[in-house]
Order: sequence, then structure tokens, then C-alpha cells
Amino acid sequence: MEKLIIATRGSQLALWQAEYVKSELEKAFPEMKIEFEVVTSTGDKILDKPLALIGGKGLFTKEIEDVMLAGKAHLAVHSLKDVPTHMPEGLTLAAITKRDDIRDCFLSHKYKNIEDLPEGAVVGTTSLRRQMQLRAIRPDLKIKNLRGNVNTRLRKLAEGEYDAIILAYVGMKRLGLLEGVPYHDPIDDNVMIPPSGQASLGIEIIDDEEVAKVAAVLNDEDSALAAKIERDFVGRLEGSCQVPIAVNAKVFPDRVLVRAMVGLPDGTEILKEVIDTPRAEAEDIGVRLADIMIEAGAKELLQRAEAMAFKEERCERF
Repeated sequence: MEKLIIATRGSQLALWQAEYVKSELEKAFPEMKIEFEVVTSTGDKILDKPLALIGGKGLFTKEIEDVMLAGKAHLAVHSLKDVPTHMPEGLTLAAITKRDDIRDCFLSHKYKNIEDLPEGAVVGTTSLRRQMQLRAIRPDLKIKNLRGNVNTRLRKLAEGEYDAIILAYVGMKRLGLLEGVPYHDPIDDNVMIPPSGQASLGIEIIDDEEVAKVAAVLNDEDSALAAKIERDFVGRLEGSCQVPIAVNAKVFPDRVLVRAMVGLPDGTEILKEVIDTPRAEAEDIGVRLADIMIEAGAKELLQRAEAMAFKEERCERF
């Protein structure tokens, strides 16, 4: 293949990710010319509402997918956690990059960690998953929505609009922004389970054999298995809009450990499950885990969670 066009969002982190993929492909295909097609997504345009209220995951992928389906790009680089579980016809999730640090990160100019926050402290996050888990351990905290790119969020923190904010650790690390915040504390993933796909990149391609061969060099087998398990779990449970779902699969040479949590945004009701299974039996573990939680009432709980999250505003279908 002589030329490859990569579709990407234009945010600082998205461009870092696209450059990373470009550099990896250049190692494998030094003669191939690689260009970027920068796309502005709906999620980048609407900054005054929580993502869950305007459609959730597809907000960061739809415009990119439209560009690919129009023949303007061969391959897209996404944060895997933003990728819906169903692909549009003509496109395929072809590769999952090696997973980085999965943890969320506590950031503050005044306090060392979650435990150090005073009663009633204001914490910024728009993630229902983070809200659920924060309120489960610190119900006294005030949760305030937080939108904008990474630098905007950090500016709001520095200006005192929040006592602390929670972001993905890997994004802060990749952009070299951790040292600009006096207190940054990665949160143990046993305390705050991450979302499906966190810290991996999803490589989406047009349905083309030549492009598929190119994308294959980016795939990490263990990360792909973890991603499949997590996405199977979410796909079995997910409603019409984003709901508080946390799931993480850890792949070891001989076994796979999966932890999952669903509940109400206020943290008052939560279902948790853990499955530890031989790797050879892990292929359908995401579906099996979801079925166990559905039997325990997860679907009904998530319906109540959605009603609670959107009780003051209508959930706009995307």
C-alpha cells in the first residue's frame, strides 16, 4: 500500500495517539506515505452538557466514520473507551493497541488524594461511572460536571472552580501534564474500576484486505482479548444512553480476571461481580459475566440509573 490516510480528532491527545500509530506503522512500512485527515466530532463541539445527555460514546466517532465511509480516510485512531460496541456497515474494529496504565487519576492543587478532601469538597467529573464510585466511598463530596479538552479542565482546576478533578491517568502521562499539577494520585483500580477499553487505542478501518494487513501490525493479542471481554460485557448491558458501567479484564498467561460494577449514579446501590477463569475458557466470559449480573437485577438497576441521571433533562438520542 503506497499511501494511507488516518482519520483523527484534532484534540491534543487525539493527535498524540494518531502520531503514535503513524510512527508504529512507519516502522513496519517505511515506504508507505501516511497522512492525517483531522475531523471535529460532535463531542468536541458540545461542551456545555454531560456526554451521557447528548448520546455518549458515538459522539467522538460518528463524524470520523462518516469521513471513512465517504472514502476520505482508510483508518481511524480512537480512544477505545469512546468506541461503541457496534460498528457501522463497511467498517471494522481491526486492531487493539497494547494497553497502557488503566487507572483514573486524582488531580488537585490543594489536596493529596481522595481521602484528604474535606467534607463537601467539589470534585469535577462528568463520568457517571466515576460519580458512582466516588459517591460510594465519599458520599459527602459535591460532584460538578467537567467538560472541555484536557487543558481546559486543568485550567478550571487551577482557577479554583474545583477542589479536585478526576481524569484518565494515561492521557495526562502521554501529554506530559502531570508535573503541572501539585497533587496527582493514580487511583487504585480496585477502588475505582475503569471503563471498558481504557488505556488502549481502537484501530477502525474500512473493509479492505490491504488496509486490514496494515492495521494487523498494531494489534496486541492480550489487549485485544481484554477489549473483547469488556466490550462483550457492555454490549450485553448497555441501554440507549451512557449509564454507570465499570468493567476491566486483566489477561495473564494462564488466566483472566474480570471485575465489573454497575449501579446508581449516587452510589447508593451497586452490583459487583468478579470472575477469575482459565485463559482457555475466557473467550465468552464477558457475556457470561453480564448474564450473571442481569440475573442479579443489573438491567433494572441501570434503567433506574438512567432515569436518575436524566431526571431533569431529556436524554437526546444520538
